[in-house]
Amino acid sequence: MSIASINPASGEVMRTYEELSDSEIDRKLALAWDAFLRYRKSDFSERAQKLRRAAEILDSEAEKWGRLMTQEMGKTLKSSIAEAKKCALGCRFYAERGQEFMSRESVPLEGAQGFIYYLPIGPVLAVMPWNFPFWQVFRFAAPALMAGNVGVLKHASNVPQSALAIEEILRRAGFPEGVFQALLIGSGKVPRIIDDPRIRGVTLTGSDAAGSQVASAASKVLKKTVLELGGSDPFIVMPSANLQAAVKTAVNARTINNGQSCIAAKRFIVHERIYDAFQREFVSRLEKLKVGDPMREDTDVGPLATPDILKILEDQVNQSVAQGAKLLTGGKRRSGPGNYYLPGALAEIPKSARVYREEVFGPVALLFKVRSIDEAIQQANESPFGLGSSVWTQDDDERRRFIEEIEAGATFINAMVASDPRLPFGGVKRSGYGRELSREGIHEFANIKAVQVAEIGDSQVE
Repeated sequence: MSIASINPASGEVMRTYEELSDSEIDRKLALAWDAFLRYRKSDFSERAQKLRRAAEILDSEAEKWGRLMTQEMGKTLKSSIAEAKKCALGCRFYAERGQEFMSRESVPLEGAQGFIYYLPIGPVLAVMPWNFPFWQVFRFAAPALMAGNVGVLKHASNVPQSALAIEEILRRAGFPEGVFQALLIGSGKVPRIIDDPRIRGVTLTGSDAAGSQVASAASKVLKKTVLELGGSDPFIVMPSANLQAAVKTAVNARTINNGQSCIAAKRFIVHERIYDAFQREFVSRLEKLKVGDPMREDTDVGPLATPDILKILEDQVNQSVAQGAKLLTGGKRRSGPGNYYLPGALAEIPKSARVYREEVFGPVALLFKVRSIDEAIQQANESPFGLGSSVWTQDDDERRRFIEEIEAGATFINAMVASDPRLPFGGVKRSGYGRELSREGIHEFANIKAVQVAEIGDSQVE
C-alpha cells in the first residue's frame, strides 16, 4: 500500500511513500535493539544535552515545522507553530528533571540497605495520531529517551512527513542511529511488531477502538501498554462563574485544533439560571469565527484532516437532528474544495441521538441544561469517556465536589483543559489508562526494581 500526505485544505497529494516491507521492518527493529544495548549505558547528562539541542531546533525552526503540520493535517499555522514550541518545552522539561525522576531512592530496612531503581526497559512502540502530529510524539519521546529507552514510531498514515521530520530533528540533535525511528506502515503491520520480542512496551494515542485492539495484541504477549484514548469532556458552568470568561474560553475549548482534540470541551453543561445567556453568547461567538485557509493569520478554524472525518461528523450531526436534537447554528459543510465544516452547536439532545453517546471529533458543541450540581455531575459522568473536565464556579464546596466526583483524569477549575509537562496526563473509563508527562509519565516505561543489600558483619562470616 502507499502512504500519502494530502493537503486537507485543497485535496492536493503532496507526497506518497511505499509501506515498509516485512524485511525492512525487521532490519529497523534489529537496529533499535542494538541501539538500546548501547544507549542505555549513556549518561543522563548526554541525553539531556541532546534533548536541549532538539528543543533548540524546534524553537529556531518552528515556522518550518508549523507549515509542515498545517499542510498535512489542516490546523491553523499559528497553532502549528505553537505546537512546535510546546514540543521544545517538553524536551527542556525532561532535560532538566529527567535525571531526578529516574534517580534511585533509598528505603530504610533493618539490617540492610534498600533501594528503588528506575531502569529503562528497551524499545517502545509508539502508535500516534495525526491531530497533534508533533506534540503527541514528543510527549512520549522526550521522557522515553531521557529514561534510556529507544522509540519506534508508527505514526498516522496521513502525516508521514511529520513522522520523518521528527526522526530528522532527533538525529540532528545528536541521538545515535536507531534510538528513534519512524516506520512508514499501515495499521495492519502493528500486531506483528507488538509480537516481536525486541519491542518491550507499547503506547498509543487514538480512538478507544484502536486502543482496544492494541491492548489485546499486547496482552497476549504480556507487554506493558499506556493508552490515551478518546474523550467527550464536560465543560460545566455554574451560576457563580464569570460568565463572559467562561463563554470565551468555551468557544476556544471547542474549536481548538479545528475541534479535533481528545481533550477539547465537547459537552457544555450549564446551570438553568444562566443557560439562556450562555447559549446566546456562545452561539454569537461561534458565528463570528473565520473558517478558511489555515495558513492565514486571521483564520480561526481550518479544514478537518480527512474527507472521512468530515463525513463521520456530518453523519453524526444530521442523524442527531433527525432524532430530535436542535441545531442552533452552523453544523454543515462549507461549499468548495477542502474538508471545511462550519462550527455548530446542538441543544435539546435526546439520549437516543448519536452525539449523546459518541465522541464528536470536529467543531460541534453539545449544550445541556441542568438544575443543580447533582445533575451536572450526573450528566458529566454519563459519558463512557473520562479524559478531562473543565468546571467554572467560584464556590469552594462546588469545586471540591467536582474535583472528587467527576470521573476524569483531569479537572481544571476556571480554565481550559490542556496538557502540561509538569502534570500527569491520561484518562479513566474508555479514555484509557496509564499516564504521560511529569514524573508519572517517565516511570510508565521503567523497570521499577527493588534492590536490597544486606549488611554482613564479621561475626556472620564463618
